[in-house]
Amino acid sequence: MDAAAPPRAPQVRAIYGASLAPDATAVAHLVDDGGYPRAVQRFLRGWRASSWRDVDLPVVGPVTKVLHSADGHWLACEVAPDGGSRTQLWVVTTDPDDRAARRIDSGGGHSADHSTAELIAWDGTLVAAILTGDDGVGISCLIDPATGEQTVLDRRSAGRLVDAWAGSALIRVGPRGYRDLLMLHGGTEIALLPYDPGSTTDFGVILDDHVPRRLRHGTEGEATRLYNPSYMHGPGSSEGFVRALIRSDNGTDHARLLEVTVTADGVSYHVVAERPGFELDEFVVSDDLSTVAMLWNNHGCSELQVLQYGDNTLQPPIPLPGLVAGELSISAGGSMVALTVEGPAQPRNVELVDTRTCEWERVDREPMRGPRAGSPVLEIITARDGMTFSGWRYPPPPGVAEVGAMIYLHGGPEGQSRPGYSEVFPRLLDAGITVLAPNVRGSGGFGRTFMHADDREKRFAAIDDVADCVQHLIENGYAERERIACAGWSYGGYLTLAALTFHPRLFAAGVSICGMSDLNTFYRNTEAWIAAAAYPKYGHPISDQDLLDELSPLSRVDAVRAPLLLIHGGHDTNVPVGESEQMLRALQRRERPVEYLLFPDDGHDIAKRENRTVMAAAIRDWLLAAFSEQR
Repeated sequence: MDAAAPPRAPQVRAIYGASLAPDATAVAHLVDDGGYPRAVQRFLRGWRASSWRDVDLPVVGPVTKVLHSADGHWLACEVAPDGGSRTQLWVVTTDPDDRAARRIDSGGGHSADHSTAELIAWDGTLVAAILTGDDGVGISCLIDPATGEQTVLDRRSAGRLVDAWAGSALIRVGPRGYRDLLMLHGGTEIALLPYDPGSTTDFGVILDDHVPRRLRHGTEGEATRLYNPSYMHGPGSSEGFVRALIRSDNGTDHARLLEVTVTADGVSYHVVAERPGFELDEFVVSDDLSTVAMLWNNHGCSELQVLQYGDNTLQPPIPLPGLVAGELSISAGGSMVALTVEGPAQPRNVELVDTRTCEWERVDREPMRGPRAGSPVLEIITARDGMTFSGWRYPPPPGVAEVGAMIYLHGGPEGQSRPGYSEVFPRLLDAGITVLAPNVRGSGGFGRTFMHADDREKRFAAIDDVADCVQHLIENGYAERERIACAGWSYGGYLTLAALTFHPRLFAAGVSICGMSDLNTFYRNTEAWIAAAAYPKYGHPISDQDLLDELSPLSRVDAVRAPLLLIHGGHDTNVPVGESEQMLRALQRRERPVEYLLFPDDGHDIAKRENRTVMAAAIRDWLLAAFSEQR
């Protein structure tokens, strides 16, 4: 299939990833309306955006993150050259007379000895970042934006800096599903929570490291707990304390907000906010520590809640102008929050909300463009072993004849299908194709028990969940048995290939986007830190090689019956392009119907606007052709 054909005109315009200036006089964000996503800075007058400027960078590729510095004088950008999975860090000043961009992750202008750089935060006037080498060792460091000088905070395999402030740092350690936070302070490494295998503590914000302020109380009836790691009393222990807010499901099934306090006598922690059955997705804290904004997740829908941290007053949820929200940013005084909002008929847009009046204002008055889908229906699906899971069903618009259905599988596997915006779904719905986007076992957002339900040998049950989605569609009259397809991205691409090989008679067609076809070759060829983090989820490439072989679609390729479309980005180093190409060759040797769509100028995310447009049309045409053969 020819990916080099002249692309159709871009039909989508979206803005997202906002970062407020501390004084709320400007907001930087990303714009996706043609080519690669880019960064812009808008200047605010009150609540309304006035003038704006592009953040010009001398590198071709999508900007994946932009952050205002704590003093408002700098913008830091994370950019992926040529759309690949490896990123660089650049800074520009907010001075209108000095717009020259500087790369800061390359050791002061010399060749970088790392493969990728991740922008984390600002520690005052320094950039907090992670530089990861080909060996998977992460260097958590602070970088001077003016000189590129680096101060190393931590160096370890798969270590990830989460926050740095005033001499303290939070480091995330552990593989997927088994993550903890350590605090580095005064030469001491401190575990923040008791050991709880299978829990995830993965994000936090350092509040202060000053002489004690009043300890906050937990939620009503929640006692403050104290434990004393012996290594707290070694050299470097500090008088006073350091506090942090962290997101964790330690001790429970759903992520909640905890406050931890580190003193020379030990670590105490208590619950600040939790919602039964809800996952805490994100939170941000204002610089003056007055305000915490939180996003809760309920079956993929978002709820925004504000905590007045000074007196622990938790306000009622603020109604959102869309079903799904993320990418929180907050002003220094806590009066303004910026976030990305989206829905099935609402491409991503940045919205501002006054935390006191709950009034909303869009940053960009220009209408967001893109095909729209109608409101989805939440479906509850029962698996063959009795486990229940949910999914979002999108029916075709009224008056459009139904021609088939597609099960669409998210990535991760800890990702989540949410009722947000999709560029692919509306094209399918308008063509009469029902879409079911399930959250099979292993998905995030439903608690740690559900997330671990597909680990290692349990993955066979997750593959069966896809087959049970087919039965759900048939039994409820949503689709005919002969006209159901399966598609997915990344891990969802793997799960699509697995479903087509383990349950080949159920599907009329398949589409795998950047999916793994062989878990053993994936381990050999992916980035080292990605492989190391995946062991508890998929199995170890040495001790579990037989299991990985049995779970790999390539080892069962003889079973494939459905026409298969393989899509990949040529610069993908997350799931290397060889994963699609070896499946392509295997099917071609067996003379099975298969086509391959390669985007040589893109990576794992297929970030370029024109490429996404071509991809969406290709998926629609592939499915329509497959369904027409079943008539």
